[in-house]
Order: sequence, then C-alpha cells, then structure tokens
Amino acid sequence: MIQLIAIDLDGTLLNDRKQITKQTQAVLKAARTSGVRIVLCSGRPLRGIDRYLRVLGLTNPGDFAITYNGGLVQKSDSGEVISEKTLTRDQLLSLYALSQERDLPMNFIDREKVYCPPYPKQKPSLYGTVMKTMPFVKADMEHLPADIQVNKAVFCISEKILTPAIAGIPQTYMKNYTMVKSHPYLLEILNKDADKGKALQTLTHFLGLSSAEVMAIGDEENDLAMIRFAGLGIAMGNAIDALKAEAQFVTKTNEQEGVAYAIENYVLNQ
Repeated sequence: MIQLIAIDLDGTLLNDRKQITKQTQAVLKAARTSGVRIVLCSGRPLRGIDRYLRVLGLTNPGDFAITYNGGLVQKSDSGEVISEKTLTRDQLLSLYALSQERDLPMNFIDREKVYCPPYPKQKPSLYGTVMKTMPFVKADMEHLPADIQVNKAVFCISEKILTPAIAGIPQTYMKNYTMVKSHPYLLEILNKDADKGKALQTLTHFLGLSSAEVMAIGDEENDLAMIRFAGLGIAMGNAIDALKAEAQFVTKTNEQEGVAYAIENYVLNQ
C-alpha cells in the first residue's frame, strides 16, 4: 500500500504556467487525508518551492521536501536538514576548469545564494532567467574559501550549445559526480552520492517505510533515480522516453493533470 508519494515539480506537478490546478490540489488533499505523505522533489532550493508547499499545506511538522535534485532532504516547516551532500572547493575548481575547457558558463549554489564565476563573454549563463528566488553574487575562483560547501553547480545555456558540449565531457567527470539534465538547457552537477533516488531512500528509511510503499512521479532525466527506487514509478505523458521505459505506468501530461490522474487511479481507487 502506498504511504508516500514523491512528486517532481516542473513538467510534472506544475502545468506550463507553473501552476498547480485546483483539481490536482483537491486530489493531493484527498491523498493526505487518507494518510499518504506528499513529498515535493525538485532541483530548486527550499525557498524556490516554498509557495507550492504553502498552496498544498505541506509546511507543517512532519512534512518533508527533497531539494537540489536530492542534494538536500529537509523538514518543510523549519528547514532542518535530514541529509545533505555537497561539493567541496577542490571539486568546484575542477568543475570550473571543465566549464572553461567546454566553453560553458557555470554557476554554483548553496542554501542562500547563487555564485557567478567569470563566463565566456559570448556565452553568458541563462541561470538568472531560471532562478528568481535567490540573490546572485560574483565568485572569485582564485580566492574561494577553503571550507566552502555548495549544493550543486550548473551549466545553463541554450540546448543547441549545451547538448554537444555535454557529449564531450570526459567519463572521469561522469564517474565522480552526479550529472543530470533537469531541462533541455540545464545540466545540474552534484556530489556523486546525491540524486533524487538516494534522497528518497534516505527519507523513507528515516520514516520507517520501504520502497514498496513509495510512488514517484516525474518527467525528466533527473527523475530517473527516484522512479527506479520507488515501488511504483509513474512517468508523465510528456516525460522523456528513457523515463517512460523505466516506469511501471505512464499517466497523462502535466497539461492534462497527469499527477491527479495517477494518484486517483493508483492510490485513491485501489
């Protein structure tokens, strides 16, 4: 029996206008009333999903969120950390060298702000159009604090530039980090032990649940790990083919309230 539903935000819970429809809100409320936990799982920081947590009433003691694509598991009401996986100064310097080699703009993000190292002049980062809930500050890569810890790094630029650049990233980087696309134009780079699946495993263990009691719903590459972990993995109708291939079921699209449809059919009506 499903006890916890992990739901991605963009392209999944949210429609194309970044809204949670009234019907979806009602279905999520019904699931919660029946005793099922709802956990939002996003690449965004906690403050980036706060308004959605509030809309859904998920800011009470006992509510949790998975942020930074699994880099952080937190209590939604207080921000208290259950699990955190970060990148070190040496890793940031290595990734910055990679960004220069691949001629890509890089940003990195901690819990409070977005850091902006110098970019290639003709290829500025687009991350400012994506992240609107945190301040941006300049980063001096030659004088980074020795004890700096950040939650993720990102390469954010048009898909036509990013996709071929990713293809040229050496395999050593792929092995040493978790690298996932959350949008066609956004590559997110995390500690190698951080992904939505591992974060969900940590949370279910914390709550005394098993993977068989978990349902996960997503649409993109960064949702693959949690779809694989969950006892019931659901791909959105608008999901990438790789996710549909891994999921047990494919629901409707995010424009057709696919989350509500999945919960009604595979949880509430069971």
